[in-house]
Amino acid sequence: MKPFRPQTKQYWRVVLLCFVAASTFWLLNALNKSYSTQTTYPVKFVYNDQQLVPIKPLPEEVQVNVTAKGWKLLRKALRLEVQPAEIFIRNQPRNNYLLGSALRPALVNAMDGLQLNFVVTDTLHFNFDAKSKRTVALQHDPQQRIAAEGYEIVGPVTFNPDSITFTGPSTIINSFPNPYLLRVPNTGLTAATKLEVPVMFASPELVSVSKNEVVATINIKGLVREERQLVPEMVNVPEGRSYTVRPQVILVRYQLFEDSVALLNRELFKAVVNFANYNRQDSTVTAELVQKPVGVRRITLEPQRLKVIPQQD
Repeated sequence: MKPFRPQTKQYWRVVLLCFVAASTFWLLNALNKSYSTQTTYPVKFVYNDQQLVPIKPLPEEVQVNVTAKGWKLLRKALRLEVQPAEIFIRNQPRNNYLLGSALRPALVNAMDGLQLNFVVTDTLHFNFDAKSKRTVALQHDPQQRIAAEGYEIVGPVTFNPDSITFTGPSTIINSFPNPYLLRVPNTGLTAATKLEVPVMFASPELVSVSKNEVVATINIKGLVREERQLVPEMVNVPEGRSYTVRPQVILVRYQLFEDSVALLNRELFKAVVNFANYNRQDSTVTAELVQKPVGVRRITLEPQRLKVIPQQD
């Protein structure tokens, strides 16, 4: 170890400087040599974004085999002043791919100091669609119940604005229904209200909408439950035969708005048992409500089927 023992305080500093100098000369010499290697090269699609829209992310680079001096390869690896190869899409392509061999002219024009040997990437895939706009009317989803138990919506739910415009790939926005159904965020409502309703749609990363939220106006009233007994009329009874039904009285249950209770004409209810619907297997007929006053809703009959009993002559 004696030869490596520092003779002065500057010994190791001198050793380090020599090592750095030697490494620098070696690196500079290596970078001045030419190499053939496989690497990636950036590509850029150039298209009219007012007419076309890519359905999926576009490829950003391709695999190539090049020959170049080490300096050029280092600059390319560090992405310093690297000009991407431009791929021009002027109209909606008939095919959604481009062969690697077709990329050669664009790559040669873009490469500065790199010699293209061949394109490794066999096929470049992409998918463009025509960009269009479509305006659709808005409507509340009838499958969504938003009123609390004992309450009901009066009239349709209205939206402001009453229509919206989608912009994006034509294949996607043309699949949207018209009218476009919206679901309100609040349920169990017991009074008239206005709510901000978000406009939800498929592929928000590709499609934009004129309004992300609309205002829904909802009119709700309370309901009153009532019931009434009826003696149904027998119709379509076979000639020459007489029957009776059990039970002879059916119960009609219904609901109406609170402000309609005093105005309802309850004498307008009328029910029948239609022997045209006679079931021979269990000797029953179905009770049907054939007349009702205006304003009643959620009507149920109990029982729905009545037993038919022949009368002895």
